[in-house]
Amino acid sequence: MKFIQKLEQCWSSSNTLLCVGLDPNWHKIPSHIKSLPEPIFEFCKAIVDATHDLVCAYKPQIAYFSGLQAEDQLEKTRNYIRATYPHIPIILDSKRGDIGSTAEMYAVEAFDRYNADAVTVNPYMGKDSAQPFLDRADRGTILLCRTSNPGAADIQDLLVDGQPLYEKVASMISQQWNANNNCCIVVGATWPEQMARLREITGDMPFLVPGVGAQGGDVEALVIAGQTANGRGLMINSSRAVIYAGNDENFAIAARRVAIETRDLINQYRNS
Repeated sequence: MKFIQKLEQCWSSSNTLLCVGLDPNWHKIPSHIKSLPEPIFEFCKAIVDATHDLVCAYKPQIAYFSGLQAEDQLEKTRNYIRATYPHIPIILDSKRGDIGSTAEMYAVEAFDRYNADAVTVNPYMGKDSAQPFLDRADRGTILLCRTSNPGAADIQDLLVDGQPLYEKVASMISQQWNANNNCCIVVGATWPEQMARLREITGDMPFLVPGVGAQGGDVEALVIAGQTANGRGLMINSSRAVIYAGNDENFAIAARRVAIETRDLINQYRNS
């Protein structure tokens, strides 16, 4: 099943737009987990088991695994989700972007080594740097557009022929890069006005939306601005607020509680 189809199925069957980011930070993992043989995997497994019926996708951030030399535990986490909850898409958050030959290897990394359903990609080197990802018609290419960080405006808001660069990027992706209908864009929750404009430009293209929870994005504003006519179209990511809701033996229960609260808050503002 293609990534977009899998995502749409999850939106429908689980009635959720929540994406949970798997960002295992050694300093925040509960102490009783750290003594286990594979603590990163065990932490992620517990979060996945606690939230699997509440999410439309999981988004492991590769740096949190590679920084701990735990790529093998990322693969094991991937294998566990695939075997236990095969309907849930896995987004590898790696923000790759390089010259064509190197990008080909990054595509191999994301789709062959990690068997991700989708990967985040930096589009600012142009289409040839994204092409190896775009060519994987069954996988998703999620391209940075208007990100949630405070410094995003430094480059993304620059005017090009009187139009903000992020709007130019969105138009290019939706009109020229999406031949396989496998593109999505990253739009920060902290910019609802820009999100509404990007929805106008891209139609029903899915948005990955970081910035909810610890980054303070306004859920009501972003859902109203970014949802499609059928109340879908968004993968609203929360990482730290969910996975570090607790830090004791009941951390997974706390994660589930916050995930339920976040899903329900999002659903309040969706079109019926």
